[in-house]
Amino acid sequence: MSHADLQQSLDDHGLATLVSKQVNSLFPDGSPVQIDQIMAIMPTAMERIAHCFSRINNKYFFDGTRVIFDHLHGDQYAMFLYLLANTAYRQGAAATLPAKLYRLNKALHGIDAYFEVELPSVFLFIHPLGTVLGRANYSDYLLVYQRCGVGSNHDVYPSLGEYVTLHPGSSVLGTCTIGDRCAIAAESLVLDRDLPADTLYIGNPRDCLLKAGSGQYPVWRVPNE
Repeated sequence: MSHADLQQSLDDHGLATLVSKQVNSLFPDGSPVQIDQIMAIMPTAMERIAHCFSRINNKYFFDGTRVIFDHLHGDQYAMFLYLLANTAYRQGAAATLPAKLYRLNKALHGIDAYFEVELPSVFLFIHPLGTVLGRANYSDYLLVYQRCGVGSNHDVYPSLGEYVTLHPGSSVLGTCTIGDRCAIAAESLVLDRDLPADTLYIGNPRDCLLKAGSGQYPVWRVPNE
């Protein structure tokens, strides 16, 4: 899927106008973000949105024919602002632009996904209030709920395989390699521990249970569809 296949609630200029007004309202610091600055990164960001959303098996993201982006859908807008900030960073925009976009996302949605953090090309936020995603190695088909944490322990960050699901309140910290199709149960903590593929992890370092996972989460469309 490409940007041309994307059904948008606002066109690119409308989105750029909205974002610039939101940023400048939040940061009236005498150095306003200009619409043209947003427009310069918008095509790449929307290409990334189109690719990501086309892999999500949900009618609000992909209706079977069209990829859909609605700026009033909170999860979609949080994903958009992350991708916009990360695209600005990748393309070498003035440092204040990705910083302000990152902080706008944090203010609106309560998610801390820094613009230098490289999330995968396919990911999904579901009600991501209170979620912090640090500088880990991420793989495609990452599903993240609210109050999740991915971060370091002694300055070492984890690696997450494909189709990993972080349920509400779960965290993965430190020297961890999380295999493909693993799920971390709600309120669970993985600390400095590897998990083999297809594992459901429940608990914490002192008291945990490992069970066979249920396979690929049904929210994803397989690549050959």
